[in-house]
Amino acid sequence: MPTSLTKDQRKLLSDITLKAREVAETAARAALENLAVHEHEYRGHMTVEQRQLRNSLRARGRALGDRLDQRTGTQSIDHLAESAAYEHWHRLLFTRFLAENHLLHTDEALGTVPVTLEECDELAAELGARDGFDLACRFASETLPGIFRRDDPVLELRLAPNHEVQLRQLLDRLPAKLFRADDALGWTYQFWQTAEKKRINESGVKIGAAELPAVTQLFTEDYMVEFLLHNTLGAWWAGKCRPIQAETEEQARSSVALSTRDGLPSVEWEYLRFIRNDHGTWSPAAGTFDGWPKHAGEIRFLDPFMGSGHFLVFALPILARLRMEEEGLGATVAIAVVLRDNLHGLEIDERCTQIAAFNVALTAWRLGGFQALPPFHLACSGLAPNTPERKWLSLAGSDDRLQRGMARLFSLFKDAPVLGSLISA
Repeated sequence: MPTSLTKDQRKLLSDITLKAREVAETAARAALENLAVHEHEYRGHMTVEQRQLRNSLRARGRALGDRLDQRTGTQSIDHLAESAAYEHWHRLLFTRFLAENHLLHTDEALGTVPVTLEECDELAAELGARDGFDLACRFASETLPGIFRRDDPVLELRLAPNHEVQLRQLLDRLPAKLFRADDALGWTYQFWQTAEKKRINESGVKIGAAELPAVTQLFTEDYMVEFLLHNTLGAWWAGKCRPIQAETEEQARSSVALSTRDGLPSVEWEYLRFIRNDHGTWSPAAGTFDGWPKHAGEIRFLDPFMGSGHFLVFALPILARLRMEEEGLGATVAIAVVLRDNLHGLEIDERCTQIAAFNVALTAWRLGGFQALPPFHLACSGLAPNTPERKWLSLAGSDDRLQRGMARLFSLFKDAPVLGSLISA
């Protein structure tokens, strides 16, 4: 059964996250200013490596929406500072999630074997890390290359030691059991946005692309997710099991339940609602979705505003269990093929996309054990407007047909940060 944060744990996570954002943004802005990212040119004392990082950070900031003043050469760093703060705090947070769920592994050079935080402490000096947790973060980044991108310059930004200490101390205040709750990741981003949401709502400003994520991100409670999944996927499955003959609705529900198998939890369809037909059999109240594919492997599940991936992580074990039933697969294989074939997500906020990807990976490993996972079908639509059209077209090379296709895609997604899932494709 899913485990959820208690009221006290949720309050603690909220308080820590609010303070962490405050510290991380102060630290990130100071580090960016120290590299003269906001100024029109680098400073004379800066090394070649610092100048290269500065240039990469300026390019990254423009992609995020920071504006370059063509006349003076100065550049705003508001979006970049927020992004850097988010990345540095969440790398710490995600590392704890992996460690507390016994999913932290060494890199390929060391054989990709399980490792604890205590063992990281012992290996740190030998492997050139500042300390054990710094090494653990390195291992976490290698484990999650699609989440902590190797080419993202904000992760190369060094925060001042005093700020790093403050962030580590905040992280240490979170108890280990909090990281094992199924809904903990889902709350992290809503709490990250709490102060910003309050500021925007109180300011009365018009909601635009920059403000939309903060004011619209709401965590969907477990029972809501399960109700919708049970009365869609569950109703479809019940339709395949017709006719359902039972004395009561509870017995009808039990007749289509899926038992625990190969470590995957049972699917009881607790919220699936039935109606009794005139001839005494039972049918799902939501219908049986007869227009859907006939096999679970052909279902394409898309959450068009996936947030932290809450619907995806609940759908993963259900779809895996359905495919085990239909295809005779083991749990590990079923999880991998569901990620490969079934699950899709779209989100306007890059940071939510990152959390969703980690949430899905963490759920997959919790269910089926640590394994190499296929590429996820999770995309962020919110970056398009800050990337020039010429860069979209450059992806097509010299192929005229592909260039026209990329031009159409750019036109389609240029308003994505405001329209989000309202875009008509």
